Amino acid sequence: MLEVGTKVKDFMLKDSLGNETRLSDYLGKKIVLYFYPKNNTPGCNSQACGFRDNFNEYENEDVVVLGISKDDIGSHLNFKNKFNLPFKTLSDESLEVIKYFEAYGEKSMFGKKYMGILRITYIIDENGIIIYTMPKVSAKDNAKDVLKVLKKLK
Repeated sequence: MLEVGTKVKDFMLKDSLGNETRLSDYLGKKIVLYFYPKNNTPGCNSQACGFRDNFNEYENEDVVVLGISKDDIGSHLNFKNKFNLPFKTLSDESLEVIKYFEAYGEKSMFGKKYMGILRITYIIDENGIIIYTMPKVSAKDNAKDVLKVLKKLK
């Protein structure tokens, strides 16, 4: 993972409607940047719905939530519509941004090792600097855990 204190480089990815989204679009606000393996899978559904269900609290704190996976734009649109997600999910089919944020690595399932997207979350401050990292997050609890951290960082 990138370390706390790292000024992250700007990036551009497309959202579920094909619109370009840059990290720099949100300078001046805190950003929760979470990486997840795949749209429409049980863990990722739970994680996204956790952010959806707690979204009012993020809005009240003026915090932007962005989810990133390597799924294509069409998959993101289906995912966003199916679960009524009020935040942007971004497509990184090239894995460039995912790899930059060190959210791609070795995983294991049923004893078999493979490479894939790691479920990690960053909190980035108003100036684009990482202020908190969350490696190996719980899909179910990620949104609430991030809110707890945000309250402590005040």
